[in-house]
Amino acid sequence: MSNPTAAALIIGNEVLSGRTADANLNHLARRLNDCGITLKECRVVRDDESAIILAVNALRTQYNYVFTTGGIGPTHDDITIPTIAKAFGVAVERNLQVENKLREYVGARLVPATLRMADYPAGARVVWHGEQYAPGCIMENVIIMAGQPRIMQVMLEAALPMLQQGQPTHSRQVDAWVYESQIAEPLEAIQNRFPDTDIGSYPYRIDGRPGTALVARGLNQQTVDSAFKAIEDMLADMGAETRAA
Repeated sequence: MSNPTAAALIIGNEVLSGRTADANLNHLARRLNDCGITLKECRVVRDDESAIILAVNALRTQYNYVFTTGGIGPTHDDITIPTIAKAFGVAVERNLQVENKLREYVGARLVPATLRMADYPAGARVVWHGEQYAPGCIMENVIIMAGQPRIMQVMLEAALPMLQQGQPTHSRQVDAWVYESQIAEPLEAIQNRFPDTDIGSYPYRIDGRPGTALVARGLNQQTVDSAFKAIEDMLADMGAETRAA
């Protein structure tokens, strides 16, 4: 049985303007690998209602899960919740339990805008995460999370046990002091021998010296190990110097 599939939807003008470097995708991809959910696609859109609706409706029909980050705060540009509600054709509802927790946590600093963080698409499951700020939610197969990395990570950990999971992805890596072009043809031959394993090469330079990281990734540990052994043998036959990854 194949693993569940997923897409990431990063929402925020600040990401596309270059003001903020996204720090969530790498963490999300790693955690989904651990849980046997295959991340297939990532999109980045502005805080724009039509763009968010278009992306959400396209991705949620194509993949088992869609993970969104960004746009669930108290300000005018935090439009993710009402926009996803519109994508599903439902109203936005105030969750009184979340509202009470917000009132308790914020106390005298509470302003009307704060309570926007207690609003959810009708029918969404609230994802409680043990922190004092507002929880995320799951609307059918769309997991809605904050854009701030620390909060997003807490929300993700709370949501993952609520999702169908599969086999974790196994990965092995070796680094060699070779140009990527030197290993292109033999590496392609290895990929053809192991079609169920993703084999990649990633060039770099350290102190001006060219090197390439070679990675084998897949769901079957034995197959990954066999592909990795073929990569090691290829490098040995070339007389390539390797280094610890």
